[in-house]
Amino acid sequence: MFLKIVKTGFALASISLFALLVWLAVSLYRPRAFTPGEIFVEVEKGMGASAVARLLEESGIIGSRHSFILSYRLFYHPRKIRAGEYALTSPLRAKEVLDTLVKGKVYLHPVTVPEGLTAQEIAPLILPFLDDGQDGFMAAFRDVGIIGPIDREADNLEGYLFPETYSFPKSISSTDAVGAMVDQFRATFSGAWTARAQSLRMSVRQVVTLASLIEKESSVPEEKKLVSAVFHNRLRIRMKLDCDPTIIYALKQKSLFNGNLTKKDMSLDSPYNTYRYPGLPPGPICNPGRAALEAALYPSAEAYLYFVSRNDGSHHFSRTFAEHQNAVRRFQKKR
Repeated sequence: MFLKIVKTGFALASISLFALLVWLAVSLYRPRAFTPGEIFVEVEKGMGASAVARLLEESGIIGSRHSFILSYRLFYHPRKIRAGEYALTSPLRAKEVLDTLVKGKVYLHPVTVPEGLTAQEIAPLILPFLDDGQDGFMAAFRDVGIIGPIDREADNLEGYLFPETYSFPKSISSTDAVGAMVDQFRATFSGAWTARAQSLRMSVRQVVTLASLIEKESSVPEEKKLVSAVFHNRLRIRMKLDCDPTIIYALKQKSLFNGNLTKKDMSLDSPYNTYRYPGLPPGPICNPGRAALEAALYPSAEAYLYFVSRNDGSHHFSRTFAEHQNAVRRFQKKR
């Protein structure tokens, strides 16, 4: 009699275990459709498996939080569900959801940093994704250790936040975001470019500074090497660069720029005022892109010393002051 009870109990246990395994298999591997087709969920730091399962169930991504929790504890524990923002697309199996959360396959937001912006102008573009806000960004911006090997004079990272489209997860640290931009600069400013800078007897900082002036002076790709030729020629004969964007940068640093550059501004006492002080300014006035950096290293073989806006985005280049005056009268009088 006892043996019969034991056999019956064992059979019932086996059936129950088999039923549990079937239930888990169906829960894990049956695709579940949900609407809308893509749902963003954010797993906050400190959330346990139960809280995550409830969030997914309430979002309609999984059918049963109980099977989700049991599956996690049986097949994934002690690996942790990683915090972050996830984009989950219907239809989806619960196992795929678990794999995604345990491996931390967070959603990456494309963030485009255009050429020619200052760090202050870049900050609003990436602040929505930073976990430490404006203060964290400024602290990372001032941490020059990352650029020390190639620029020991830098007191911030202006010029080295390389313009590019990046993929940032939500709640990335400022150190990681800024580090990604500086890493992209270092990858772009290759060994060949470093050798070219040395052949020009220029430091990397000087090249980046010159490139920042070129970037701000012309948005026309074909002109950048011509603008570079003007600046290189002026530097060679120790002629002041007379670059308007350097004054604008200095004014912005003092919160004095109202959108218009006046004759009075030309006398601003700042080392960035290239109308007043010869040579390059102390550092970059923006973060230049690849084309401007290349132009700074490889200027056109032209004897130009002057250029003036044609008021259509392009410039007229001149070799002599007399030719330049004629161009100014021709193009600026029309304004």
